[in-house]
Amino acid sequence: MAGGHAHPLHLARDSAVHRLPAEVKIVAVLLFTVVVVITPRAEFAAFAGYAALLAAVAAAARVPLPWLAKRATIELPFVLLAVALPFAGHGERVTWLGMSLSVDGLYGAWNIFAKGTLGVVASLLLAATTTMRDLILGLDRLRCPRVFTQIATFMLRYMDILADDARRMRIARLSRGYDPRFLWQVKAFAVSVGALFLRAFERGERVYLAMVARGYTGRLPRPEGADASATQWAASALLPAAAAGIAVAAVLR
Repeated sequence: MAGGHAHPLHLARDSAVHRLPAEVKIVAVLLFTVVVVITPRAEFAAFAGYAALLAAVAAAARVPLPWLAKRATIELPFVLLAVALPFAGHGERVTWLGMSLSVDGLYGAWNIFAKGTLGVVASLLLAATTTMRDLILGLDRLRCPRVFTQIATFMLRYMDILADDARRMRIARLSRGYDPRFLWQVKAFAVSVGALFLRAFERGERVYLAMVARGYTGRLPRPEGADASATQWAASALLPAAAAGIAVAAVLR
């Protein structure tokens, strides 16, 4: 698999969470997200408990909360959509600060915000504690479809090359008088995108033929390394198990 590539969401830290194999963290985050999604929206205490669990994981992984908060703003478009629900909802209404708000819309807005935020933060913690290369290896060990992992591997390997090609083409356009402020010059940009696609396609074809000539059979060799131990699986299960316990306690109380 490709090595030497880091993604901007990864934080290099020495923590127990970072040392866990990628596959156990992927499964833990997936199960945690499932528990969050199936929790009834009116169980406010349960969502507070989930947030406390993620805060504990962030502390164990030495991931700063301001770092998480800054990158969690990716969900802002969904939050803006949720803000409109109390005004557009139907059914019982309440008055707050002179505004008539739908009770069902308020619950819907809270549901989107709470579950979306918890899911985004859990994903950010996974990305912060696992390199992109390890994520792909983890998916491969979890028997993710081979086509997906192969495409992701090559994308990771050649993303920097394509970005460098795009940068050189942009410099070439600017040296020839290209000014992106004028609408009629968008043609040059469109032509460059097409040329970049052709270059990427041709490079991919050459790389594939070279790999086949060297014995490639459709699956890249897996790096040597032991599978996750029972202890590591048990450690990763703490998060979804605690979340499940919170959900059951909230429903049964």
